[in-house]
Amino acid sequence: MTTPEKPTHPVLAIIDMQVAFSEAGSDWLIPRYAEVENNVAKLANMFEDKVVWTKFVRAPEEEGAWSEYYDRWSSFRVDEDSRQWDLTLLPAANHTVISRPTFSKWGPELAELAPLGTPLVICGVATDCCVLATALAAIDDGRSVIVCTDACGAVNDLAQEQTLSVLSLLAPMVRLTTTDEVLQILEPSAAS
Repeated sequence: MTTPEKPTHPVLAIIDMQVAFSEAGSDWLIPRYAEVENNVAKLANMFEDKVVWTKFVRAPEEEGAWSEYYDRWSSFRVDEDSRQWDLTLLPAANHTVISRPTFSKWGPELAELAPLGTPLVICGVATDCCVLATALAAIDDGRSVIVCTDACGAVNDLAQEQTLSVLSLLAPMVRLTTTDEVLQILEPSAAS
């Protein structure tokens, strides 16, 4: 059994803050996107270089059930360089950006940036899909996850409430908190 390293400064994973989820008329619109984006920006500024942005980008192969998924959401059968996949906030030069064609953004890249013993703070969209999938995969891999509830958005308020309720059942592996609570933990003296 591997002994986890001493806990380090938390890593912030900003999930899929993209045009596809922010524009009126989009099939994937997150109604509270602007509110979420405001809190995400605050967190990104405070975490300095410990920030990972993720992007959901369709795999052109659409292997297995993904083909049926894109039959339902055909307006997203666009190339990986489509504007729909662009981030709506500009990551700082010292931030990492990871693109994955899956709901969960947990994988080797994020695991390397948030090794065992490093708390993973998750925010972004959609709470009821990619945020949830990423949190579940990270805790399965032994990570301590903090979900910043007011910096996440779902397809509607009921889905947000239900997803957060499910995540709360996974305590102490998952902790639900707010932007202000996270920012208090990361006072300038703690952020270095």
